[in-house]
Amino acid sequence: MNFLIKNYINNLTKDQVDSFAKQNNVFLSPEELDFTYNFVKKNHSEVLSDFTSFDFSKYQKYYSQENYNKIKNLLYLYYQKYHQFL
Repeated sequence: MNFLIKNYINNLTKDQVDSFAKQNNVFLSPEELDFTYNFVKKNHSEVLSDFTSFDFSKYQKYYSQENYNKIKNLLYLYYQKYHQFL
């Protein structure tokens, strides 16, 4: 499974990140989109390997309060839905 995820992340585009966010009612500013894209590309394995100890609050300053709350909820929702596959 890790190989599939790594391959997907390697081919991930900024437009795909933006599209996913919009599909989930998260409208990122250009700066938020840049941060999110770069964060996912660089840190996906760390987040996925031990999500329960991942502290998203450290990144709150990079998002508007509304987007921070929406992303935090999305992270939890997707963790609940898919953690058994990781």
